[in-house]
Amino acid sequence: MINMTCPIIGYRERRLINDVLGSKILASGKYVTQFEQSFAKYCGADFGIATANGTMSLHTALLMLGIKSGDKVITTPLTFIATANSILFCGAIPIFVDIDPQTFNIDPVRLEEALKKEKDVKAVLIVHLYGLPCDMDAMLKLKKKYKFKLIEDACQAHGAEFKKKKVGTFGDVGVFSFYATKNMMTGEGGMILTNNVKANKYGRQVINHGREGHSMHMILGYNFRLTNLAAAIGIAQLEQLENWIAKRIANAKKYNEAFKNLDFFKLPLVSENYRHVFHQYVVRVFYKDKDKDKERKSFMKYLSNKGVESKIYYPCVIYKQPFYKGLGYKTGLCKEAEKAVMEVMSLPVHPSLSGVEVEKIIKIVKGYRK
Repeated sequence: MINMTCPIIGYRERRLINDVLGSKILASGKYVTQFEQSFAKYCGADFGIATANGTMSLHTALLMLGIKSGDKVITTPLTFIATANSILFCGAIPIFVDIDPQTFNIDPVRLEEALKKEKDVKAVLIVHLYGLPCDMDAMLKLKKKYKFKLIEDACQAHGAEFKKKKVGTFGDVGVFSFYATKNMMTGEGGMILTNNVKANKYGRQVINHGREGHSMHMILGYNFRLTNLAAAIGIAQLEQLENWIAKRIANAKKYNEAFKNLDFFKLPLVSENYRHVFHQYVVRVFYKDKDKDKERKSFMKYLSNKGVESKIYYPCVIYKQPFYKGLGYKTGLCKEAEKAVMEVMSLPVHPSLSGVEVEKIIKIVKGYRK
């Protein structure tokens, strides 16, 4: 079976892990500091704050911007649930805005409509979904006009760029995840980027029990710290990230060329000024049956029978999840997102794929319906 994901762990990761074990400082320490500084420098930010996972980074980022109980925060319904949950963790209210069907990212036009309708929106939490940046010119224009805080969820977009500037550095804070299936990983881990000195100081207190110095606790904080062991993996992974991105982009380019004339799915958007890093290679399956999911199920079963894994990210918009329905969110809130979840599916695109495997996937996909 050709799998959807294949984490890469090489000699460099093993050597740095052994260095940490030899140091006997397994919790937060110099390796975490090095990882924070290296990742911030790679992205072009002044400060990096490492955390134990991406969800903790999202939660901390909102707290860094002063988001509190009752505040309104706009976000997308098409993403992993942690994005919206982090808003709830602060006691704030998630407001869902529909997507652009071409990009799957939050639609700037619909976002402005929501900003006009909803008064006192404190923040907008955008997601660079599947590795494709949002339209940051539009986002920054709206930020200036409506005076909201902007958080970038770049958990799937390490190294992605808009007009040659890396995502996670446009807004007030940027957030990354280093879960095991990401474009680079630490097993579990996260990072917050900011250029704000005060926000950086506050964020460091949030993740470390509100601590200032060794024994003074200035605010209610949490234990969200990353370990030296995880950071060591991150240091090694960052050194290879650009090579891995290049392979993802090359694999996606081969797919796009091979699949451009197929009539049963639509290819992912690749546009000028956007560096898509293809955390996922996502297509939209067209339907020939009233049962809208029948074609997608048939195609995915065909792939599986031929030895190719495929997945759906994400099969349900957030506000239709059982917990969120209990909060009073209604079906039909974001029609484009609800349509997308019935059509999207992903093919393997990770850098561990061999040339032979890529060609095999192409041959198998092109053999469907023959």
